[in-house]
Amino acid sequence: MSNDLLSSATSSPDDYDASSIQILEDMEHVRLRPGMYIGGKDDRALHHMVAEIIDNSMDEAVAGHATWIEVELHENGHVSVRDNGRGIPTGPHPKDPEKSALEIIFCTLNAGGKFSGDSYETSGGLHGVGSSVVNALSDHLRVEVARNKELFAMEFSRGVPQGKLAKIGAAPNRRGTAVTFHPDPDIFGSLTLKPARLFKMSRSKAYLFSGVEIRWKTAINDGETPQEAKFHFPGGLADYLSETFQGATTYTEAPFAGTVSFEKFKVPGKVEWAINWTPARDGFIQSYCNTVPTPEGGTHEAGFWAAILKGIKAYGELVSNKKAATITREDLTTGAGALVSCFIREPEFVGQTKDRLATVEAHRMVENSVRDHFDNWLAADTKSAGAILDFLVLRAEERLKRRQEKETSRKTATAKLRLPGKLTDCSSKSREGTELFIVEGDSAGGSAKMARDRKTQALLPLRGKILNVLGAASNKLGSNAEISDLTQALGVQLGSKFNVDDLRYEKIIIMTDADVDGAHIAALLMTFFFTQMRPMIDAGHLYLACPPLFRITQGAKRVYCIDEAEKDRWLEKGIGGKGRIDLSRFKGLGEMDAKDLKDTTMNPATRKLIRVTIDDDEPGETEDLVERLMGKKPEMRYQYIQENARFVEELDV
Repeated sequence: MSNDLLSSATSSPDDYDASSIQILEDMEHVRLRPGMYIGGKDDRALHHMVAEIIDNSMDEAVAGHATWIEVELHENGHVSVRDNGRGIPTGPHPKDPEKSALEIIFCTLNAGGKFSGDSYETSGGLHGVGSSVVNALSDHLRVEVARNKELFAMEFSRGVPQGKLAKIGAAPNRRGTAVTFHPDPDIFGSLTLKPARLFKMSRSKAYLFSGVEIRWKTAINDGETPQEAKFHFPGGLADYLSETFQGATTYTEAPFAGTVSFEKFKVPGKVEWAINWTPARDGFIQSYCNTVPTPEGGTHEAGFWAAILKGIKAYGELVSNKKAATITREDLTTGAGALVSCFIREPEFVGQTKDRLATVEAHRMVENSVRDHFDNWLAADTKSAGAILDFLVLRAEERLKRRQEKETSRKTATAKLRLPGKLTDCSSKSREGTELFIVEGDSAGGSAKMARDRKTQALLPLRGKILNVLGAASNKLGSNAEISDLTQALGVQLGSKFNVDDLRYEKIIIMTDADVDGAHIAALLMTFFFTQMRPMIDAGHLYLACPPLFRITQGAKRVYCIDEAEKDRWLEKGIGGKGRIDLSRFKGLGEMDAKDLKDTTMNPATRKLIRVTIDDDEPGETEDLVERLMGKKPEMRYQYIQENARFVEELDV
C-alpha cells in the first residue's frame, strides 16, 4: 500500500495541521527511543550506560592525562566513575555563552571534545553522545570536575539541569572528572546494576591499557564479587591471556603477543594482540577498538586472522609441509584464544552500541602490522611454530574428513527425505556456506524460492505455528508433522541425541513476517531449538532474518526500513530522490516481490542477520526466563507481563 506522506490515514484532514508536527528535544528523543542509542531497555543496555562513562575516562588515560580510574557501585544503586584526568571544560561555550561547556556536553547529543580529533588522537567514548544519553536515561546524575585547582559541580534529572554549574570550592590536590548517576526506573524498571558484571567490565579495561590502574569498589555484597580491588597489568593482553589459560596445556609456553604503532601508515594509533592455542578448551576471540568491546568483530578482527592465516601457511611452505595449504580460518579458531585491541582515529562502528568495527583501513593496518611480527616469531621459535603447525594441520584434516562424511550423509539424507511439497533443497553437496531458510507459509516460500541462490540456499515453509514444545506433552514432539519435517531437513535428532556435526546446513535462518504473528512463530522456533538443539545455538548456527517493514520510494531512489525508528530517520533526512515520496508498509513476506526479498533479506551482500546467542550472567538464567515465558504455567507469564508491561513502547498496529 502506498501513501502520500502529507496525508494521514488515522485522522481527518481538519485534524492534521502544523500543530501535529512534533519537534523533540535531544533528551526527549533519547527517552522516547532509547533503543536507537543504547540498544534497548534490557540488562545489556543498562550496563552499557556505565561502559559509556568509563570509556570517557579511558580516553583520558590513553591520551596520557589520567593514571587511574575508580568505579564504585553504591548501596542505593548509584554508580560513580572517577578519574584524575584533565577534567571536563567548565567555561562558557563560545556558541552559547549562557551555558557552560559541561552543560552542553551532558545535554546535547551532537556536542563533544572528540569529533575534531584535536583533543584526542583516539577515543572510544564521545562526550555529548555517550554522556548525554546516560544523562537522559538517569533520574539523577551529578558531575564534579576538579580543574585548575577549583572544584565545580552540576546536577541533572532525566537530562534536565537542576541548576547552573556551580563552583563549590578550592581543590588544590585534586584533578579530573567524577560522574555519579542512577539509571531511571521509568526506563529500566526493576533492573539493577550487577556487581559481577561491572567488576568484569572494570577488570577488562585495565588489561586493555597497561598504563592505567582501575580501582573497584562496591557496597553491594553478592557473595562472589570482591568489595574492593585494584587492577593494573603491565603486560596488557598477554597477561590477560596467560591468566585465562592458567593451568591449561598450550602449544607454546608464552603466547604470541605484541604491540605495534601505525606510524608507518602515517596515522595515529596502534594494535595490540595476544594469541595461543590449547587442546583443553574451545576457541574464542575478544576484540576491542579504542577499549570498546566489539563482540561482533569487524575489520580489525578480520585483518588479524588474515595475518595469522597467511603467516602459518607461509611457514608451512618454508618447512615443506604441503598440508599447510589446506588450513583455513576455521582451523585457526579451533582451540585458539585470541585478543585483539586496536586504537584508531575516528573509528566507524555498526550501531550506536559499537558492536562491530566498520573502518575499512583497520583491516590493512592490523594485517600488515601483525603479519611482520608473526613471521619473525615463527622463525625465531621453531619448536612452538612446529607444534602450532602440526595442530592446525590436524584440525584441517579432521575438517576435510567431516566434510567428506557430510557430503555422503547429505546424499543419503536427501534420498531419505520425503518432502516434495516442503523442502526446496540447495544443490551444494557440502555444508560449508549453505543456508536453510525456515519461512512462514507457502506464499512467502514462493517469493523466497525465486529470490534464493539455488546453489547454497534451501527453503522449508511452515504451515501455521509450530508446536510450543514447553507447553505440550513430550509424546507430541515425535508425532508433530512440522517438527518431524524440520528435524529431517536438518538431518539431526532431538534432545540428548542431537549432534551439531550432523547439521546439513551451516546457517539456519528463521525468516518470518515483521509483525506480531511472525514474532510469535520466531519465538516458538527459538524455544524449540533452545530446548532440543541448544548446541546449535552455542556453535553460532541459528539466525533471525531482518525483513523490512517499510519501503520509501522517491523517483528512482528506494530505501528499505527495518522499523519505525529507521523509517523516521530516513523521512527526516530524505532519501535524495526527486518528486513525490511514497511510503509502503509490507504486510508480510508473501507480499514482497522476489527482487525486494532478495535485496533486503536473502542476499548475503545486502541483508541484515541477527545471530541468536545465549547470554547467561548466571547459570540457568536463560532457562528460567524461557520456562517463565513459554512454559505450561500461564500465571508465570501473567506475572512477567504485569512486571514489565509498563516498559513496552507504544506499538504501531
